[in-house]
Amino acid sequence: MNNRKFETKAIRIQLEKTPFKEHSVPLYETSSFVYNSAEEASAVFAEEQGGYIYSRFNNPNCDELIQKLCTLEGTETGIAASSGMAAIFLSIAGVLNAGDHIIASKNLFGTTHMLLNQVLPKWGISHTYADMSDMKSVKNALLPTTRLLYVETPSNPGLEIFDLEKLGKFTGSNDLYFVVDNCFATPYLQLPLKYGADFIVHSTTKFIDGQGRTIGGAVLGSKLLMKDIITLSRITGPVMPASTGWLLSKSLETLAVRMEKHCSNALRLAEFLENNQEILWVKYPFLKSHPQYRLARKQMTLGGALVSFELKGGMKRAMKFINALQLFSISSNLGDSRSIITHPATTTHSKLSAEERKDAGITDAMVRVSVGLENVSDLMEDLERAINKSKDK
Repeated sequence: MNNRKFETKAIRIQLEKTPFKEHSVPLYETSSFVYNSAEEASAVFAEEQGGYIYSRFNNPNCDELIQKLCTLEGTETGIAASSGMAAIFLSIAGVLNAGDHIIASKNLFGTTHMLLNQVLPKWGISHTYADMSDMKSVKNALLPTTRLLYVETPSNPGLEIFDLEKLGKFTGSNDLYFVVDNCFATPYLQLPLKYGADFIVHSTTKFIDGQGRTIGGAVLGSKLLMKDIITLSRITGPVMPASTGWLLSKSLETLAVRMEKHCSNALRLAEFLENNQEILWVKYPFLKSHPQYRLARKQMTLGGALVSFELKGGMKRAMKFINALQLFSISSNLGDSRSIITHPATTTHSKLSAEERKDAGITDAMVRVSVGLENVSDLMEDLERAINKSKDK
């Protein structure tokens, strides 16, 4: 199957058929599994032969999802977690000890900041924020106790692009774990493993699902490095339900066609906004005006579904604009078939201080759009109407 194309692998990787010869994989909604003998049970528990033990450990539906994701990302194994944040936590806590240090991008999802600032320090794990676009900043953050570098690219919500190849060489030469949050790009647009990533993290809630139905996450990596992360997951239990794994595995079958449409819509919408006189700035990875446009074209196949921008008139104008929209859902989620608009400073990143938001490039008037699968002409018409309606009278 590895020599097949992305779309074929996403559709055709499936569990073995049961004696009922079903075409669609059944849902294995069970807490535990049975054995033909006491000897078989002993062998499965001792990992002397394959088999299932308990759905907190593994489940056929979640295994199928992970097998697909690993094949698409080019990794060996992984775990399906209860949420994207559970996956992020496991990717860090599973390999670090008290006294260890993290180099983290200053451009991260708001709750990831909270994990670094409020939770991990309780266990003696410290961090230093670095500008991942400046290798001097990254090198200056290196300490004798540094064990891991964490980055998301494109970043949330500023859509900064960071050079995975340079970061991979840095982590490799300094014997650091390299964790990449690939949520915004998905394996269809970007393959961090090619650039030296050790662990790839996803919030499957977003584009992997694609329709805003589930909460889930995944951590992917090599069998050797994933061993402690899998153990931590089995002990502490932040696992994905079988029903979610089943649904997400089916969702992956349409990931390629969805991402093509998301990206084409987003590029057209970004170009439309860039030509509007009421817009101060627009950020989209495949706009030539993006500061890392060439880098984005190098490590991404398309520009993604997210667009960030700012209107003239500050936060007051931004709020009036958001309230005037008719087609865009006001929500903190993204990756849905329906277009979503978010005001990061008062929602997803509201727990950061004003100084932290400024340092992360989040202005009070910034808005983030997750461009959906609607007709892009309808979306642009709705944006233009809301822009005009939000003008000061």
